[in-house]
Amino acid sequence: MIRNLPCESICLGLRTTHHVYNAGMRAATDLKGRAALVTGAGKRLGRAFAEALARHGASVAVHFGTSAKDAEEVVNHAQALGVKAAALQADLRHADQLVDLMERAKVSLGKVDLLINNASIFEPLTLHETTHAAWERHMAINLTAPFLLSQAFARQLGDAEGVIVNLLDWRALRPGADHFPYTISKAGLAALTRSLAVALAPNIRVNGLALGAILPPSHAEADPDAALRGVPIARWATLEETVQAMLFLLAGPDYVTGEILHLDGGRHLI
Repeated sequence: MIRNLPCESICLGLRTTHHVYNAGMRAATDLKGRAALVTGAGKRLGRAFAEALARHGASVAVHFGTSAKDAEEVVNHAQALGVKAAALQADLRHADQLVDLMERAKVSLGKVDLLINNASIFEPLTLHETTHAAWERHMAINLTAPFLLSQAFARQLGDAEGVIVNLLDWRALRPGADHFPYTISKAGLAALTRSLAVALAPNIRVNGLALGAILPPSHAEADPDAALRGVPIARWATLEETVQAMLFLLAGPDYVTGEILHLDGGRHLI
């Protein structure tokens, strides 16, 4: 039975609900006391993720391959915000360096309970253009590295809680003939994401963020807006939108795992 309540009671209830919701949202993005390793964090999306984590209070291990100066800039930015930060170099093609990277991140920050597998290579190769070397290169960096880092991450966490986010692509769930080795490696990473979510539950949540037209590729193209063809939203995403999605997967509901969130303007639907 629905009773007629005075307007002030209803309004008070709405205000209370709104207050609790906003408080929950603030708490959800508070990462103080957390520590993250972000691969490929010297440039582009990795840099945006690392700097956002620092703004929300998390310590950050900034992995880089060759961009030492860029990584140091991210570290300086994070330290200026009052959090621990360290630039750590590693070649993601070498398994021994991956295990060492996780250990160095833990030593530098005291712990690591957030892992963002962001680094990847994206070469525009067709099936017939893909050499064995190119195939191995994509698999090593885009798939094997996230696997080995996730394994090392879980081992060093023990029974503690943690979160892994793997950077995917809308192509991972709608593979085609373009960017052949890249697409296959990301499809494998999507499968790895879901398998890890089961294998590492309940203490470690594992999700994927599948991106579309976020940043124009670093290599020059004749038509930089070609990536927007067929995108229902018909624009590039902003870095802020990408960061918001990442923060949701890192600090959102603890009941979300094994999920692949598409941030692609609906591209995967076409």
